[in-house]
Amino acid sequence: MTTDARDGFQAAALQAADRGWRVFPLRPGDKRPAIQDWQARATTDRNRIIACWDRGPYNVGIACGPSRLVVLDLDKPKSQSIPPSEWAGTAVRDGREVLAALAERVGERFPSGTYAVTTRSGGTHLYFATPAGDALRNTAGRIGWLIDTRAEGGYVVAAGSVVDNRPYDVLADLPVAPLPQWITAAVKPEPAATVDGAAAAAIAEIRSRSSYAASALRAEVEHVLSAEPGVRNHTLNRAAYSLGQLVAGGLLPDEPTAAVLAAAAKTVGLAERETHATIRSGLAAGARRPRTVRLP
Repeated sequence: MTTDARDGFQAAALQAADRGWRVFPLRPGDKRPAIQDWQARATTDRNRIIACWDRGPYNVGIACGPSRLVVLDLDKPKSQSIPPSEWAGTAVRDGREVLAALAERVGERFPSGTYAVTTRSGGTHLYFATPAGDALRNTAGRIGWLIDTRAEGGYVVAAGSVVDNRPYDVLADLPVAPLPQWITAAVKPEPAATVDGAAAAAIAEIRSRSSYAASALRAEVEHVLSAEPGVRNHTLNRAAYSLGQLVAGGLLPDEPTAAVLAAAAKTVGLAERETHATIRSGLAAGARRPRTVRLP
């Protein structure tokens, strides 16, 4: 990798930061974070950005939550994928066309008047400002087929990055528009995705007894919510395994922990039957290696 190429990634990070977006390094040529705690460490500080990208040709990640962004990921279908029944037999071929069709159904225009990036797969990222007062999180398919969102707990690969030798390029260099109300309504958390009263009470008890256990639970839920398509079930299994160790150590209650994981899995679009089996398998595996800490 030449110095000029490294400087190009650094310039991309600085350009994103100049827009007020908090950035962090991704692995060179990859979409995965190069650091832990990327959301907390994402920054707009030019000196930190320059120092980081002086060390290597890192791709650029944008932490959506701290940047007050909701990004619509309009994807291309994978090879051999079969459209859901709603779109089978129609002319709709990708996430962009699905969004256009959904906008037409509700009497709205396609939301094109905002900053946009083309992705390595030929898809599109549409950037929007998070509505004031709304706590929006990542979603998978909630708006429609081949449409995901990145918000609190999620990140996107910034323009100027290169993955699999394919660049992320600016498609529309426009100010970020407000998220349209009809899309906001579609991505708000569903009541069914929240834990029930008994589980919520147990989580409150966990928090009062052990800040460590509460933080561990919150961190694993964040991992599930921010997981990329294709690795979400694996991420759920790892989260269940880690929390299963704490359940076996007496720091977390079994059923409420499973309920919170199931709610997170549903939020990112995992099927209920698959989710139940994954959570139970992960918790059981973790229970074979209990983990304890000294309670305050």
